Amino acid sequence: MLKKFFLVVCGSFVGAILAFTFLMISSIIMSFAIFGSMSKVQTQSVDKNSILHIQLTGELVERTVEQDPFAMYAPGSMLMGSSEQISLQELVAAIDNAKTNDKIKGIYIECEGVGAAPASLMALRKALVDFKNSKKFIYAYGNEGISQGDYYVASVADSIFLHPEGAVDLHGLSSQTPYFKTLLENVGVQMQVIRVGRFKSAVEPYMLDSISPENREQQELYLGKIWEEMSTAIATDRHIAVEKVNQLADSICAMMSAQELMNEKLVDKLCYKEEFEDKLRVISELDPEDDLKLVQPAAIAGDLNEKGSGSDKIVVLYAVGEIDGSASIVGGATDGIYSEDLVATLRELRLDEDVKGLVLRVNSPGGSAFGSEVIWKALDDFKKSGRTVAVSMGDYAASGGYYISCNADRIFAEPTTITGSIGIFGVIPCYRQLAEDKLGVHFSTVSTNANGTFGSTMEPLTPYQRDALQRMVNRGYDTFTRRCADGRHVSQDSIKAIAEGRVWDAKTAKEIGLVDEFGGINDAVKWVAKKAGLNEDKYTVVVAPNYEMSFWSMMANAQARTTRDQMRNQMGMFYDSYEMLERIMNRDRVLCIMEPIEIR
Repeated sequence: MLKKFFLVVCGSFVGAILAFTFLMISSIIMSFAIFGSMSKVQTQSVDKNSILHIQLTGELVERTVEQDPFAMYAPGSMLMGSSEQISLQELVAAIDNAKTNDKIKGIYIECEGVGAAPASLMALRKALVDFKNSKKFIYAYGNEGISQGDYYVASVADSIFLHPEGAVDLHGLSSQTPYFKTLLENVGVQMQVIRVGRFKSAVEPYMLDSISPENREQQELYLGKIWEEMSTAIATDRHIAVEKVNQLADSICAMMSAQELMNEKLVDKLCYKEEFEDKLRVISELDPEDDLKLVQPAAIAGDLNEKGSGSDKIVVLYAVGEIDGSASIVGGATDGIYSEDLVATLRELRLDEDVKGLVLRVNSPGGSAFGSEVIWKALDDFKKSGRTVAVSMGDYAASGGYYISCNADRIFAEPTTITGSIGIFGVIPCYRQLAEDKLGVHFSTVSTNANGTFGSTMEPLTPYQRDALQRMVNRGYDTFTRRCADGRHVSQDSIKAIAEGRVWDAKTAKEIGLVDEFGGINDAVKWVAKKAGLNEDKYTVVVAPNYEMSFWSMMANAQARTTRDQMRNQMGMFYDSYEMLERIMNRDRVLCIMEPIEIR
């Protein structure tokens, strides 16, 4: 009997091992197949009468293919349902190349619900507006429905087609910020906060249960400015009044029938997808039974790491994510800005005599105050070598993101970029009540000096310690505002007048001198080239950092992303709060960062 039990257990164990091994081998084989297919996509030939197919789905990020080829195609993603990512860099390059490619007849935008901040959507939209100069067509189609972000992009199209039972969602912009004060009190965690700036709202979730008047004021301002930009663009391209766009947004137009939406001129024609594809066949001069020649962006985007000719180089250096944020247990290997790595890259570029200028692409809410300072110093050293530096801001270049931007010779941003938030704060959590009152763990302390426990998460700050921390935060704020003043060539007092941690939309930021010019990466590159005295098309644009990830690193990155997506699916609305709390507990104590805000 015991022998039979032993054999059953061993058999089950061996079976599990074999199944796991089979799964791993299958994943590896699938991975290599994916690599092969990806290589084919990059070199795919484009037939005559092809159409560039842009699918607005998943998450729109700055870069994806170069950082992590598994971002979209990982076995873990396919087996476990990880969300896709699409690259803004790749889309813009593909649209630009399609403009002059004689084999591309036009662009088909398929609206499937992309997740993106307004500035990224604006950058994509501007590329499509520029494409229209080629006189080629742009058509958009929505099947089940067209989300607000998708519609903002699709409104540039010559015609918008919608399924007869489809919908269009316009509702304006809103923001939501979670507040954790009561939760932290309930679990016995005391967040000891020191800050400078009455608008520095990143610490509010630990101190309050609802939004402060100052935070409400700044959010209302920048949300209003961003929506004004978006609604005006929609109204202009759809040939309706801005007031009409707002009226439709207020009327919950997502509940309207497709026919009503067409009557209101939000869409041009109602048809099933098969009928829409038949129209594309006619435009493409294909027979009704022929397959459409749809080309994916990767096929015509070209080499995203290097383009142009000549030994003189302008480098586009990406700085994306939180600065020196602690690695999340569900974070990817390439998430965030690591100051040591970025400083090392800047040193290499400074020592490369062929590098004539730099465009720093910043898409960051900030992070470590110390990390921001060391990156600022490395950029300053690069400038002192006689080279030109421009900054191109993405969705966010706030707090520490602005710290590393302020010393540039020229700052470019989209009108819908969120920037500013010039302020600093320190947070030291105290878990004593949690440990003693909730968990029954008690501590005894022995110390040789009066402040030997300073920084301990099991001892509350004394008034003397709190004053010392406040002085340090004040010094950091003074340094931050001085860096901004020197970089912007204004007085420190004038910077302090618009600082105090206040967040600005880039349209207002330009008016108050924090931003110089509206434009994207290409505009910044052209400006640097002109400033450096380089002849047009006689220089090479190089993208950095150029990640060379090992197979196993990419597998680990894919697994981390899959884990994150699975947790997001299971936790739903609570996931963002969980992730925020996890970061709170592991961050540096002194930070230049803006609060995470969901804009929808």
